[in-house]
Amino acid sequence: MLCLLPFAWLLRGALADTLGPNPAEALIRGTGDWTLRFLCLTLAVTPLRRFSGWHALARLRRMLGLFTFFYAVCHFLAFAWLDMGFDVAAIVRDIAKRPFILVGTAALLLMAPLAATSFDRAVKALGARRWQALHRAVYGIALLGLLHFFWMRAGKNDFAEVYVYAAVVALLLGARAWHARRAPGK
Repeated sequence: MLCLLPFAWLLRGALADTLGPNPAEALIRGTGDWTLRFLCLTLAVTPLRRFSGWHALARLRRMLGLFTFFYAVCHFLAFAWLDMGFDVAAIVRDIAKRPFILVGTAALLLMAPLAATSFDRAVKALGARRWQALHRAVYGIALLGLLHFFWMRAGKNDFAEVYVYAAVVALLLGARAWHARRAPGK
């Protein structure tokens, strides 16, 4: 339920017209921000589990990943509806014309197979090794998400928040790399 609170807050703001002077931008940016936050939370599960020894955290990773995908889809739908009026030709032209939208769309498309294979039967059907290999795409998705955010903010020369997310992602991926190097048998 906690994972739906940001969505409820954005929906309430849209219905009550309290999202500020540009509600469409607030919804698009808000869902994008929450996508990055949930992506960071998803990536944080394994390092936090290893550091704390609290193995029950692993049960949250799949749910957090699915909420990352949910907010990414909401982000894309808000763009497609509020900026483009669901005009498919205009959406395709905008994706091709603006690199930050192309990169964000690529990240979303890469997330789709992860979301589609996030249930236990998919692990059995793919086999654990292939499933793990597929789900390692999350690292590339995180980098694409950061690049999307960086290029989007480049137009306004406002990088402070981008640097915070980049530091968090670098720390989380660095912790994974450090652990992989120290793991026995590798």
